[in-house]
Amino acid sequence: LVTLLVSYPTALFLSRTKHKQLWLLLIILPTWVNLLLKAYAFIGIFSQTGTVNNFLSLFGLAPQEFLFTDFSFLTVAAYIELPFMILPIFNSIEELPGSLIAASRDLGATKWDTFRRVIFPLTMNGVRSGVQAVFIPSLSLFMLTRLIGGNRVITLGTAVEQHFLVTQNWGMGSTIGVVLIVAMIILMFITRDRRKGGVSE
Repeated sequence: LVTLLVSYPTALFLSRTKHKQLWLLLIILPTWVNLLLKAYAFIGIFSQTGTVNNFLSLFGLAPQEFLFTDFSFLTVAAYIELPFMILPIFNSIEELPGSLIAASRDLGATKWDTFRRVIFPLTMNGVRSGVQAVFIPSLSLFMLTRLIGGNRVITLGTAVEQHFLVTQNWGMGSTIGVVLIVAMIILMFITRDRRKGGVSE
């Protein structure tokens, strides 16, 4: 949800800029960096002697504990998954015929009405693709829960790992694993590309 709320306005902004390819390259570049390097970079940023606390110290608000919190985990996880949400949404916006938006404005629709009734419904396929590309990999961010969450943040993936490898409660681990599979199937069903007669809704 956090990734979607950030990605859609970003994709909409990118579609209206002049240097689209440059901005897209800057968005894609972080995906070439190893996940472990990203995690350690954010450890340096969120640590008590890191960039964030150094900035807050200018206002007398430091030191604050950012590492090993839900906030730090969600921030880093969203940062890592953002490109995979932005790109499909951007592509779906780029494929929109400009004539539809122009017609909407000619008929007196406001910018908000145009977005709500024209742009967003016609880019839902991009949103669905982005949700699929983000949700499934986000379930297996074991490294982030260790390095950024400090084992204080428990996801379904880490819960399965703990029950199998730590507590040896294989029954509970299997149950969570089945729930995880069912959740993925439900998500794939909900976000599938619905077509009628070969034409997308």
